[in-house]
Amino acid sequence: MKVLILSRYGPQGASSRMRFYQFLPWLEAEGIECVVSPLLGDSTLLARYQSGGYGLRPLLAAYRTRVTALWHRRRFDLVWIEKEALPWVPAWFEKWLLRGIPYVMDFDDAIFHGYDLHPSPWVRRVFGRRIDRLMAGASLVVAGNGYLARRARAAGAPWVEQLSTVVDLERYQVKRGHSPAAPGAKPRIVWIGSPSTAQYLSLIAKPLALLAQEQPFILRVIGGGAVSMPGVEVEVVPWSLETEAAAIAECDAGVMPLMDTPWEQGKCAYKLIQYMACGLPTVASTVGANCEVVVEGETGFLSDTPDSWIDALRLLLRDSALRQRLGAAGRARAEAEFCLQRAAPKLSKLLKKAWGG
Repeated sequence: MKVLILSRYGPQGASSRMRFYQFLPWLEAEGIECVVSPLLGDSTLLARYQSGGYGLRPLLAAYRTRVTALWHRRRFDLVWIEKEALPWVPAWFEKWLLRGIPYVMDFDDAIFHGYDLHPSPWVRRVFGRRIDRLMAGASLVVAGNGYLARRARAAGAPWVEQLSTVVDLERYQVKRGHSPAAPGAKPRIVWIGSPSTAQYLSLIAKPLALLAQEQPFILRVIGGGAVSMPGVEVEVVPWSLETEAAAIAECDAGVMPLMDTPWEQGKCAYKLIQYMACGLPTVASTVGANCEVVVEGETGFLSDTPDSWIDALRLLLRDSALRQRLGAAGRARAEAEFCLQRAAPKLSKLLKKAWGG
């Protein structure tokens, strides 16, 4: 079996790395030959981070390469697409380039809301149902959470499977024990993300500042850039693939604040899974997939008010035994539900079945 993977990014793109690249060795071992053709390579993505945009020439080159890959699709048995093959192109044209071969669509974001909730009435009218039309023609839609799966079914997708974004357990070590801290040491609350998602930390800035007045702690921000939070001791840590797991495991609890909008409903709670894989208890907004991942009172807490954020974090910071118990339960849940070791065999079977109809 030979699969053409049309990822959005190269390995440096988090969504592509977690939804596609980390599965490649497993799929190859199952006899599935994979050829990856990213729309935006690592160098293009890095240029965007540095300049704030892609530039017209790189985008035109990216679309030309993508159309060429689709033109040669019949060399493969199956096309596996991250979100969409040709963003902002009419759905009929993308479907025409996919004709004659089964294709699988994979979603870890509510990408359809970039069209159907766009501020421009013209965009909503022309592109509002673009993703739905593509999903309706797919052999299989793989959705990262229940919200995305429900949208795919409502769009008329004939076959929808829910598969969470997962971690490779071999990369994630558990924080062992809860021995007394060294004199003067403060517990760490961790958040991991990117500069574009660091805005969510503002949702808990006031609760954290109030908590810091009664309970000393350090907020470790991994990958979010220079974050300023008055009244809170912030430790900024650069992100790297090699160090992210260890940087999380050094902490005592993990947080995931989110706004409650349609876009956030599509997020797949990946950072919570990372925290749990490291044996940390979690506190998260009561939004979307967070409610699918966190088991209230067993692996962490769900919070929807400033007071509930303060209460949950105060409890965890003051009770090391509770942190240990919830963290151990979170690790067990990651091993059972959210790891590469369990997801890869399932994904392999799904792709083979999609190829066979």
